[in-house]
Formats: sequence, structure tokens, C-alpha cells
Amino acid sequence: MDTNEYTDIFLDESRDHLQAVNDNLLKLEKQPGELGLVAEIFRSAHTLKGMAATMGFEDIASLTHQMENVLDLIRNSQLEVTTEVIDVTFEATESLEEMVSDIAEGGMGKKDVSHLVNQLVHIEKGTSPGSEAGEIPVETAAVEMKLDEYQSTVILQAKEQGFEALQVKVRLNEDCMLKAARVFMVFEGLEEMGEVLISVPAVEELEEEKFEQEFTVLLLTKETIDTVQARINKVSEVESVEAGVLPDKLDTAEENQANKPEENLEKAEQGKSPQAKQGTSKTIRVNIDRIDYLMNLFEEMVIDRGRLEDLSKQVGNHDLIETVEHMSRVTQDMQSMLLTMRMVPVEQVFNRFPRMVRSLAKDLGKEINLEVYGADTELDRTVVDEIGDPLVHLIRNSIDHGVESPAKRKERGKSESGTLVLNAFHSGNHVFIEIRDDGGGINREKVVEKAISNGLITEERSEKLTNEEVYDLIFAPGFSTADQVSDISGRGVGLDVVRNKIESLGGHINVESAPKQGSKFTIQLPLTLSILSTLLVKVANETYAIPLSSIEETVLLKKSQIMYMKNQPVMDFRGKVIPILSLEEIFKMPAVQTEEEQSNVSVVIVRKGEKMTALVVDSFIGQKEVVLKSLGDFLPNVFAISGATILGDGRVSLIIDPNELIM
Repeated sequence: MDTNEYTDIFLDESRDHLQAVNDNLLKLEKQPGELGLVAEIFRSAHTLKGMAATMGFEDIASLTHQMENVLDLIRNSQLEVTTEVIDVTFEATESLEEMVSDIAEGGMGKKDVSHLVNQLVHIEKGTSPGSEAGEIPVETAAVEMKLDEYQSTVILQAKEQGFEALQVKVRLNEDCMLKAARVFMVFEGLEEMGEVLISVPAVEELEEEKFEQEFTVLLLTKETIDTVQARINKVSEVESVEAGVLPDKLDTAEENQANKPEENLEKAEQGKSPQAKQGTSKTIRVNIDRIDYLMNLFEEMVIDRGRLEDLSKQVGNHDLIETVEHMSRVTQDMQSMLLTMRMVPVEQVFNRFPRMVRSLAKDLGKEINLEVYGADTELDRTVVDEIGDPLVHLIRNSIDHGVESPAKRKERGKSESGTLVLNAFHSGNHVFIEIRDDGGGINREKVVEKAISNGLITEERSEKLTNEEVYDLIFAPGFSTADQVSDISGRGVGLDVVRNKIESLGGHINVESAPKQGSKFTIQLPLTLSILSTLLVKVANETYAIPLSSIEETVLLKKSQIMYMKNQPVMDFRGKVIPILSLEEIFKMPAVQTEEEQSNVSVVIVRKGEKMTALVVDSFIGQKEVVLKSLGDFLPNVFAISGATILGDGRVSLIIDPNELIM
């Protein structure tokens, strides 16, 4: 069977199931007696195993099969949830994620997981990892058959036609040399009397002799038990044959679904929406490339919409103006819908952090509770794809530098367990993500000392710095306050990368801290990156676009209000002195001669965090939604320019990046 066409579906489903395993494992660690969580983990592992086996990814199937064995013992109260079980299952899940990622990159999901399989086998058998394989006791109890819904239905239909479901356990001699051949002969004899529905271990494992001496089959037959036993006993090197009627009350792999159809149906119906009860689906999976292509087409429509609006005003025809206005309203609704289609919950990023926090806290000998809020907050897919790594850096920074050790927290009168809060929320056209801890806060003296030794500031300058300016120093390239280099920190790589990445997304990052109380990093991000609301301005006969998200205010400034500080023009803006920059000078544009000297200067106040700068322009044109297009390889790394757009009259306008201009 050609499975290539199903790979994308397999990847999507696998990621969902692995995330479910991760989430429920974290809950199970805190509630080890909650067997409902074990059932959920088992169900996800069971489904993943089935999909992987169907697709031919044997390493994934092998590992999930052994996970199933351990989970099955737990859910049947034959094994307790211990730290070892949780740790090994987490490690197995991480390996499964790596194999799924390899498949996504075009590989076959190959990975040596034998050590994990062995660990799970030892947990299942209750032996120490150091014991020899031969010392693991062989179970002699009857094998518990797990049937899916299809197999249960087959048995019911067979019984209606006079067949009996027999559970047949066959044991070969200890000195049997050709076990696979004997298995073949047993199956041949069984199939003469009926149909073999299932075997434990699976047929593939029996053929490869991956079993001890026993195997069990489920046989649908009209023969008696004595006849079946007599026929199999004729096969040489068979030590014993035990056969019995399959119990009527048999657990299925889907949590007794076949046993209680009415009850399960009732529960299922209660949880469904009216549409679901009617059998209709309200969602479909769409390849993200198709949505991106649709978005590109719509961006072209936005450009043409702007051109039509300009042309209709020039022509002055009432009917044309009315039609264009209606089209504008419709396309704006389409734009909102398309942007919504591109929006995905930030939960996709947040989901990876609980396990990471658990692992890091364990490595550092700290106790940390992670609290996540606003995981359903939605962001543009492009932003979500890019924000993961910066958040990883910030969380690792909070765990390593922020939260103290249990002993130190106890000395300070705090609980031994630290708290790390991850919060996301909407505000206007932005999404804010907060990373907050209740640790020791940022040590001002240590930061200043390190900044002076690195040559970032002078000793005289350090005395005049506000706390906000000191905290800003931690984002300098190569800056680190760690005393020792470790796997987690101390190499001077991290927060500068975080700031650069966030600013490249059109966002800002702000830091607040209180000594011995904790720190808070706040990231402000735009909802989307493709279509921007901007202010068009004129500079030396050229039109530029400034994103509205960065604009604090526009001002007509009298020339008499311009002051100078160290030869740098500045202005007073609501009690705060901010620098003035001329876009004409920054972009080295030839000055335009005017007939008469103007008494006012047009100024755009832009903000980045707590910092503001005034940008001098020739005039304001007005607000306009524009499509951001990358400059690509034509004009790489142009200072203070983030991209370009095409205006309604066909002219190209450059989009200013205010972050690079704020001093």
C-alpha cells in the first residue's frame, strides 16, 4: 500500500496524540491515583501505535507497544505510578516526538529506542534494569485479550451463525529449535477448524520468533474444545494446549465500548452539539500552503482596491463611487475572515513548556509550579511559528536566574516551590505575553558591575541609570550574569537574540523587577504581519508608511518649541524630553525647496516600550491599510525599512521600521 498520501494526516494526528500524552502525564504526576488519566494516555498511545504500524514506522510502533503494556498494568491496578514510570514515559514520549519530526523532514522515523524499550520491559516485569533478560519471569496466567470494536462485532455476528469464540493458549517445548515453523503448523491446524481472529503476540512477532514459549490465539469455530486441543497436540514440539470459551464480559481496547453500547451512546450524545448529533462535521483540515496562497491573492486584491478607490474619486461618478465603497466593505469583511483563518491559538507554543519546566527544574534541583493562562489567545500563524524560541530563552532564564533554590527561598520566608506564570491576552491590535516569576528579581548591582566590566557603560554613567535602563542592559549582546557556564546559561547567548527576534516581528519587550519578589518580561506582538494599518507621510516628495501600532501621536510642532541638548534637537512631550530625528536626513534625501518658510513642523511620535522618538516629516497624507511585501534580495538589510507596499496609484512606498529609529 502506498502510504505517502497519508503522511500529512499521520503527522497531524501523531502530534495531537503526543501532546495529549504530554499533558496527561503532567497531570498524572500530580494525581497518581487518577486512573482516568492513565486511560487517556493509553488510548493516545494505542492509536499512535496503530497508525505507525499501518504506515510502516516500526520504531514508533515498537516503543508505543511497550508503553501500552506498562500503562495497561497501571490502569488495571497491577502497577503503581512512580517517579521512575513518569520519567521513562516522558523520555519515551520525547523520543517519539523526535521520530515524528524526522518523518516530517522526509525521514523514516528511525531511532535506536532499545534502551527505552528495555526500561519499559523491566518496569512491566518488575525487575531491575541490571538483571539478565533470561531472569525475567515468564507469565503463566491467561493472556488478557484486548479487542477493538470491529473484532467485537465480528464475534457477535459469528455467534449468531453458530460459531464459538475460543481462547487457545499454546506452549512449545523449551528446547524447540524452529519456533516459527511450529507456529505456522499450529495456525495451519487452527485454520482447518475455523478462523483465527487475533493472536498475542501479533503474527509478525510470532513469525520473527519474538516471543518466549507461549502464544495465545482467538479462534472462531464450530468444533468442540476437545477437538481443537487434540488437533493442535498432533503438532510436534507442542508441550501443552489450553482452550476455553471466551468470556462474554471482555474489556475492549476502547474502554468497554462494546460492552455498554447504550450507556456509551448516551454519554456521547450528551457531549455532542446539535450539529454533531445530526452527523454533520463543522470543521475540515486545510493545508496551510493553500491558505497562504489565498492570502497572497487577497493581498493583490487589497492593492487593486486601493487603486479603485483613488480612481473613483478622480472620475467622480456617483454610481462608481457607491459600487467601490460597497466592494471595499465586502473585501474588508473578507480580509477579517482570512486573517481569522490564519489565526491559531498560542497554545501550540505553550504546550511544549510544561515538560521543559519540569525537566529543567529537576536538573537544577528546584521546585517550580508552572501556571499557564490565556493559552486560547490567537495569533497569526507566522508570529506563532517565530515566537517559540524567544519564549524558551525567557523561561530558561527565569528558571535558572530568577527562581531561587528551595533552601534559599525558605531562608527568605517563601514557599520552597517557586511559581512561574505564563500569560497571554489581547489588547487592541496587539497580543501580550507575560513571563512572570516569584524569584529573587534582577540584581541591579550585579548587572551594573558586569556591564562596566564589559565596557557597556562607565562607572560615572552607572550611577545615573534608572532601574529600567539597568534592566535594559541584560539584552546587550554577550551579556550574562551567570558565574559559571552550564548547559542552561552563562555563554552570553540568549536575551539579545530574544529582543532581535521580537523586534523583527514588529514587537517590543519590557522588563519589570522587584528585589527578592520576582521579575516580569512582557512581550507585545502585532496580531498579524501581512496587512498593516499605517499612516502615510510625505518626505521630500516620497511617500512612506509608518505602522500605526508604533505611533503614539502626531503633532504640529512650532519651531520655537524645538530645543537642543548636546547639539541634538529634542522636544518636550508631556513632561518627557524626547529626541527629534529628520527622516529626510536619515534617508539622505535632497531637500525640497518651498516658496515660504513654514512656522510648524509635522512630527510623528513613535514608541518602543518606554522609549519614544519624534520623526520629522513634510506632511501627513492619511491612514491606509497596506500589504507588507519583503524587499528580499533586492535591497537586503536597509536601515529602518521593514518592507514595501504598492499604493493605489501604482507607486511603491517603503514601510518604515520605527524600532530602529528609536533612541
